[in-house]
Amino acid sequence: MPGQPNPEFLRRAIALATENVARGAGGPFAALIVRNGEIVGEGANSVTATNDPTAHGEVNAIRAAARALGTFTLAGCELYTNCEPCPMCLAAAYWARLEMIYYGASAADAARAGFDDAYLYGELHKSAGQRKLPSKQLLADEAKASFDAWIASPKRIAY
Repeated sequence: MPGQPNPEFLRRAIALATENVARGAGGPFAALIVRNGEIVGEGANSVTATNDPTAHGEVNAIRAAARALGTFTLAGCELYTNCEPCPMCLAAAYWARLEMIYYGASAADAARAGFDDAYLYGELHKSAGQRKLPSKQLLADEAKASFDAWIASPKRIAY
């Protein structure tokens, strides 16, 4: 269950995003992961600095928090981000099992600055065959072997 929102955490994310722009380190995005009122991970956008298209502020914060806490699940944690998450970051928040997302600027604010996620949201509503990025299933029966191995493995860790 999420705690009470703390505007100071969001102000920290906003400051990190603004500093990131001033340093020329990446886009105007940053985020914090908070657990029990303490910051356990921070991250700013480093897409251009690292040539990593997945290095968004939220993803970097999730990675930092998971490393710091020594776990792949961030249940009991909250995300504070200076902007409404893009589809990838929203999915990452779900995969991390975060309890709550607090954001400042809207997706429309990001679009005004040239970061428009409407296209991606639209693509997600289409079937695989209708998307601009084509995809085609191959070797379906052979690929199932990986999942059979997972199901049978005594070493598997559910997530």
